[in-house]
Amino acid sequence: MAPALNIVAVTSCTTGIAQTYMAADVLERCARTKGYAIKVETQGALGIINPITPIDLRCADVVILTDDMAIDDVARFAGMTVVTVTIDDILSAPHEIIDRLTGSQK
Repeated sequence: MAPALNIVAVTSCTTGIAQTYMAADVLERCARTKGYAIKVETQGALGIINPITPIDLRCADVVILTDDMAIDDVARFAGMTVVTVTIDDILSAPHEIIDRLTGSQK
């Protein structure tokens, strides 16, 4: 059985439209199929949706950030294990990204 993992993520793409939300959906589905908890904040054309709270951060083992666009308030992730990927990485290989995290657990 896979170890419990609590993930927070922020997705944001260059246009802030479809890929931001598609990547969030893919990460959520992939993590849940592996039995991991996940919360994904999107920063796109609709603004910040599903914001990560201080409680979410305290419970998180790892953070996934996309680097396609600047993420608002990255200082909140200081001292945490952060994995940075592109939107294309998430859309093309979400299982590989999630599998990498088990070795990055704090």
